[in-house]
Amino acid sequence: MAKPRMNKLVGYENGTGYLFVLPWIIGFTAFTAIPFLTLFYFAFTDYDLLSTPDWVGFDNFVKMFTSDPKFFTSLKVTFIYVITAIPLRLVFALVIALLLNMKIRYVGLYRTAFYVPSIIGGSVAVAVMWGQLFGLNGAVNGILESILGIQLNISWVANPETALWTLVLMAIWQFGSPMIIFLAGLKNIPDSYYEAAVVDGAGPFQRFFKITIPLLSPVILFNLVMQIIGGFMTFTQGLIITGGGPLDKTLFYQLHVYRQGFEYLNMGYAAALSCFLLVIVAILTAIVFKSSSAWVHYESKG
Repeated sequence: MAKPRMNKLVGYENGTGYLFVLPWIIGFTAFTAIPFLTLFYFAFTDYDLLSTPDWVGFDNFVKMFTSDPKFFTSLKVTFIYVITAIPLRLVFALVIALLLNMKIRYVGLYRTAFYVPSIIGGSVAVAVMWGQLFGLNGAVNGILESILGIQLNISWVANPETALWTLVLMAIWQFGSPMIIFLAGLKNIPDSYYEAAVVDGAGPFQRFFKITIPLLSPVILFNLVMQIIGGFMTFTQGLIITGGGPLDKTLFYQLHVYRQGFEYLNMGYAAALSCFLLVIVAILTAIVFKSSSAWVHYESKG
């Protein structure tokens, strides 16, 4: 008689667990799974948001590589942005995390101040402010003129040679999120390792490259993957600050997708572009994970 009662109790516990998980299942299905499957369907259709989707097979992907020059332009701009902004942001975040890991006064205040740009950095208001700072009559030109005596009659965001680099600088400025993660990783490194290294005569650089970097490598891997994904999703800066210009120098891939889908009503083609971006990010992420065996150190593996 005890066995049926036990089975009933286990079933009740399982039912309770599923009930608690149900909100997540509903949210995942409604906002992730269904839109994801719908994206793949629309990628093979001619759809303008107003009429019924018309199945066209691989025509959208053929158009992508044969008759859309802005596809290659946006891809090039995004890759340049990712391979410059992401490493610089991670290096800067690590340096600040190392400084904030020291025992200094008001360290909590400093952490908050450095983290704030990451919270507000993606907003439209900050994008507008950034465009004003680097505009023709912006604060950057004013500082250069008042301090260094350099008078530049240019708009940094409207100059084809500098527009993208102002957005790269903005990305570096938003280093708060990876900094906090680096700081958490640094807190988990035992002080005894550094004390033993000092006794053995290791200098600061030796301790950094022989202890800090190896033990922080799993955190570096996490930050790298997340920043790569975020870098390819860059959109607001290009739309608000430069509008994709000048001369398409800041035409990010996501901005191109947005224009195709919501300005030109080529939603089927925009879906195909999004699918291709998913493939690119998946390949790059796989490469990073595959290479991690050569540079990521896990203590459990020795």
